[in-house]
Amino acid sequence: MPGSSARRTSDAGPGPDETVDRCDLCVVGAGVAGLNALFVAGRYLSREQTVILVDRRHRLGGMWVDTYPYVRLHQPHGMFTAGNITWTLGRERSYLATKPEVLDHLDHCLDVIKERVHVDELFGWSLESEDEVDGVVRVVCRAADGRRRVIETRRLIKAFGAQVVPNEPLELSSTRVRSVSPDYCDVRGDEMRADRAPIWIIGGGKTAMDTAHAVVTGYPGREVNIVAGSGTYFISRDRTLPNGFRRWVGGALLSRIGCELARRFDGVNETETAAWMRATHGTWFTPETGNFLLGLLSESENATIAAGVTDVVIDHLVDAVDRDDGVELLFRSGASRPIPAGSWIVNCTGYLVRHESPYEPYVSDSGAVMSINLRSATLHLTTYMGYFMTHLMFSDKLQQTPLYELDAFDLRRKSNAVFPYAVFTLAQYNLSLLSDALPGSAFRDCGLDPDRWYPMPRRMLAGAQFLLSHRRDREHHRQTLDTLRDRFAIRCGPLPTTPEERSATETADVG
Repeated sequence: MPGSSARRTSDAGPGPDETVDRCDLCVVGAGVAGLNALFVAGRYLSREQTVILVDRRHRLGGMWVDTYPYVRLHQPHGMFTAGNITWTLGRERSYLATKPEVLDHLDHCLDVIKERVHVDELFGWSLESEDEVDGVVRVVCRAADGRRRVIETRRLIKAFGAQVVPNEPLELSSTRVRSVSPDYCDVRGDEMRADRAPIWIIGGGKTAMDTAHAVVTGYPGREVNIVAGSGTYFISRDRTLPNGFRRWVGGALLSRIGCELARRFDGVNETETAAWMRATHGTWFTPETGNFLLGLLSESENATIAAGVTDVVIDHLVDAVDRDDGVELLFRSGASRPIPAGSWIVNCTGYLVRHESPYEPYVSDSGAVMSINLRSATLHLTTYMGYFMTHLMFSDKLQQTPLYELDAFDLRRKSNAVFPYAVFTLAQYNLSLLSDALPGSAFRDCGLDPDRWYPMPRRMLAGAQFLLSHRRDREHHRQTLDTLRDRFAIRCGPLPTTPEERSATETADVG
């Protein structure tokens, strides 16, 4: 995470050894959400104005700096970018970029952004606090060696995003297994390659699929097992992002899937919604599919994993303990499973909303501070939040547009089954408001839009369908979100606008 998400007020002035920088905009968080915010800000700021980009890491890239080395994009690479900046990779449009390629592209994005606005980079600095006085936001950052730095800025964007941090190996009682994490142990490395002991992948999401694909293709014939929790289904990449002539006549645009899903979901019928989504647009290989976290998987990847995996356990691992000369896995259901000593236990339990952070609204009372985080989510992806909310901020419409915020962390904790359908509904509701508040150019310049996979006629038709129906659908989406708020006792609704509403919200946060 770029730094603490708490907003604290400090009356202390700069110390004798502190550096004070002044700028027109400070962006904290140099991941793809922060770069999208920076891209949009560059459309409003002049070349003479200054932006300071801060991140605790040694370079830009956000989670892509820390994640496992064999990670690949879910979607074709061209739709993972900042604004409408095109890739220079020179690969076919369906190519799924690797970690080094993504990091190279994000470097390229910053270079392109710098052609429009002056950007100073402060890597290796974490946000410590910020306060607003007389129209100036005073940001205090701290380096790992204890140095403090003060930034005085007109606007602050805290692009925390999903606050992904590396996965640690699971803490297990057994001393006879090798417990590792993809972030600290490349499963394609020499140590695992030289050993023939069974591999147990813990998790059933995107990280688990990447890991399973890497080991079943890298070690043919090796025993590979997956403890898949409740099971997971994915959006079929072949159905939603088809290649060749099917781009013209086949496939389902993701914007249309989102519209249809949000129309079907009413806040209480997640079982029926999941069954429709899975059957119509999904792919899976686990015998049960209790989870869906917006990931994509191709039919060929699915088939390769299914053919190479020895066994799938639909349960949750609790511990591994030593028994006689072997090891026993213990599961949440009370079941157990003996495994050979020396087995590898690979923690692929996922990253999304795993670490709790304090709540803060997506915009401060003054409008000078914007926060992109999952405790006050406004869209389905943090990249979209960085892009569209920055447009609202610089158009002076961020406070006036009554976006719904959703505490996605709290909802995921209370109902994993409801989470994805709630996020789709939130996105449809707020995109409807955004389409009324922002010019068409803001949408045309959004290179993140997966509909760009399709030829222009199909995209124009989908856009026209949205414009004709979004206001009519908006009330249904609002009622669904209100139902979720009451059903799960979560924060879901517009930001408080009166002192009484803000006081009630603060009291609830303390409680």
